[in-house]
Amino acid sequence: MTRRGIIFNIKRYAIHDGPGIRTTVFLKGCPLDCWWCHNPEGRNTDPECFGQDTGRDCLIGREVSVEAVFHEVCRDSVFYDQSGGGVTFSGGEPMMQIGFLEDVLTACRREGMHTALDTCGYAPTEDFARIAGLVDLFLYDIKLMDSDLHRKYTGVPNHLILENLHYLSGNGNRILARLPLIPEVTDTDENIAAVAEFMAQNKALREISLLPFNTLGRDKFRRFHLPDRMGTPRELSPERIERLTESFHQRGIAVGTGG
Repeated sequence: MTRRGIIFNIKRYAIHDGPGIRTTVFLKGCPLDCWWCHNPEGRNTDPECFGQDTGRDCLIGREVSVEAVFHEVCRDSVFYDQSGGGVTFSGGEPMMQIGFLEDVLTACRREGMHTALDTCGYAPTEDFARIAGLVDLFLYDIKLMDSDLHRKYTGVPNHLILENLHYLSGNGNRILARLPLIPEVTDTDENIAAVAEFMAQNKALREISLLPFNTLGRDKFRRFHLPDRMGTPRELSPERIERLTESFHQRGIAVGTGG
C-alpha cells in the first residue's frame, strides 16, 4: 500500500523557493515553535481547525497519496523545463513525514525533476541520509548560533541542526543557507558575526539568503487566535540590511535577499 501524508497547501508558480518557477508542497508538522513562524497552521501534523471555527469545512490539512502529490507537481513540468525550476517541499518541516517525503522525492527523481527541500534541520541524521541523494538543493535555515537563545525562541537547541548541516555539506550536497532576519533576535551584530564565521569555516557553505521579517505570520496568529510573542518589532532599514550583507561578503560568502 502506498504511503500517505498530510499537506496543507500546494503553491504553484513559486519563485522564492529555489531556482526557476517551482511548485511548493507544504507538509504539516514541525518540531520547532518559532516565535515568528510564518505558517503556524503547519506546526501540528494532523488536520485541524483554528480559532472559533469548527467542522469539516474549516480543516487545514488533508491526507494525500504519493501519487496524488506527484500528479499535482507534474502539471507544471513545462514551466520547470523552461525556467530551470522544479518542486520544493516545505512546511511545517517536511522531515517530520520522512517516509512520505522519501517516496515523493523518489517519484520526482524518476521523472528527472529538480528537487529542493526547505528544512529547519532538526531531524535525525539518519533521516537526512535517507533522502540526501534525492534532493538537488537544501534550503537550510540557520537562525541562532547561541544554543540557549535558539532554545528560547524556537523551543529546541541548535546542536542537532548544526550537526546535520555538517553532515550534508560533508556529503557533497548543495546547500543554500537561509537566515530569517528577526529584529532584535537573529539580526543582532553578535548573531550575524557568529553565523558568518561558522559559514566561513565550512568551505561547502558559500551562499546565504537573508529573509527580512514580514508580518504574514503575525496576521495568521491574529486570524487563528494564537498567542503572539513577537510584540511590535522594529523594521529593518535598507541600510541595516546592507551592513549585515557586508558581514558575509567580507568572509567570501555570496548573499541574496528574500528567497
